[in-house]
Amino acid sequence: MRAPVREELGDGETSPAGGVPCWAPSADGAPGRFTTVAPAARISGELTADVAVVGAGLAGLSTAYHLVERDPSLDVVVVDARHPAAGASGRGTGLLGPRVGPSIDRAARRFGPSTARRMHLASVTAVERVITLAGELGTSCGLRTGEQIVATRSAAGLASLARQAETYRALGLDVPVLSAAAIRERVDVPYHAGLLYRSAATLDPTALSGTLVAACAAKGVRFHDDSPLRGLRPGSGAAVSELLFPSGTLRARKTVLAVNAAAGRLGLPVGTVLPLQVHAVATGPLDAEAREALGGATATAVVNSMSLAPYFRLTEDGRLVLGGGRAVHLPGLSPDRAAALRTATWNWLEERLRLLHPRLAEVPVSHRWSGQIGMTLDDLPVVGNVGGHPDLWYIGGCCGHGLAMSVAHGSYVAESIAEPSTTARGPRAYPWHRDRAPRAPLAARPVRGLLRAYLDRLDREARRTP
Repeated sequence: MRAPVREELGDGETSPAGGVPCWAPSADGAPGRFTTVAPAARISGELTADVAVVGAGLAGLSTAYHLVERDPSLDVVVVDARHPAAGASGRGTGLLGPRVGPSIDRAARRFGPSTARRMHLASVTAVERVITLAGELGTSCGLRTGEQIVATRSAAGLASLARQAETYRALGLDVPVLSAAAIRERVDVPYHAGLLYRSAATLDPTALSGTLVAACAAKGVRFHDDSPLRGLRPGSGAAVSELLFPSGTLRARKTVLAVNAAAGRLGLPVGTVLPLQVHAVATGPLDAEAREALGGATATAVVNSMSLAPYFRLTEDGRLVLGGGRAVHLPGLSPDRAAALRTATWNWLEERLRLLHPRLAEVPVSHRWSGQIGMTLDDLPVVGNVGGHPDLWYIGGCCGHGLAMSVAHGSYVAESIAEPSTTARGPRAYPWHRDRAPRAPLAARPVRGLLRAYLDRLDREARRTP
């Protein structure tokens, strides 16, 4: 298999077009390299490694970190088209919540009660793993442990949450229903009802990524930046795989492609992992009363039950981050149209922010940004071998739940590489351990048109959501 790449591999947008996250590390606000680690050289000449990790987001960094934790003698190389966390891992909103895949009631119908239960418990463990990892790394990463509420102010949302609550109870899972009054005790925003996820947190995803880079480098992991993957020749049997870059090659016994939605550009046979641009805004630091009203005491994050409707959280320094709005499939859009949609979505988020609470009416919005997530057609991630090659792994398609799951997937793949009998072919295999997602022919104009029509409908429904 050889996969030509038509553009650089990287799944976020750079400033100024993609805006500036409120945790951008550089002095000028651009999503720059981490100050704790010097910029790494690009791949040049012929290099070798025991394990090559392509993609220096949280999934790739977690894979490298857990590999060298398990076996310090391994020669691990991490390569990125730009630099660590240049893509989605540096442009998220920092929510750690215990959910993965479709809603629990849909998961139980589709996969059966036992698998649905395993899926939820795996997502709870993923959140706990990130919290533990921050402690291991000796950094707070802006971490605030608390609760996450999935809430609604619509009749349709109430019906959906009721179905989910019934399924959680039937599966013996601790996800209680909150009344409107119980929600107001945590955040002073009127919702009709909600589901309470106790194992949750928020953090600064860029800080976590930077700390992982430093920890990996301290353990001997080599980094190469500005090296977009141009092609791949998998090895067979005892042969090594060969990764092709503009200025050199890298040969490795095992390869992990932590590339999320960029799989399509590489031509990887992992099904369709759809790149969607999503949006967020952040305020300046709020006053004490506003922080208290919006979950400051309990570190509660609120997610609307309606897809794409606004969700919010507070940062460690008291900013309010609000995400949601239109999801955009950029391929095929003109730059002017993409920019117009981005600006319109940011403006709508700012309008919704002003309506969230009276104390936000005059608060300045200090940051606006967009980032890319990888969606699959069945809402499940893809973590598994590529094209039947046991030494070639892919991680991606977390469908908007990538912070906790990316770290967990990296740990899982590292364990699978080191001890394959305990994970991939053992009782601890993820329910979504698979080599591909369902496929859609997105290159076909009619299919792209149907996709955009569907995203437009979701956007209209989100705008009507109270």
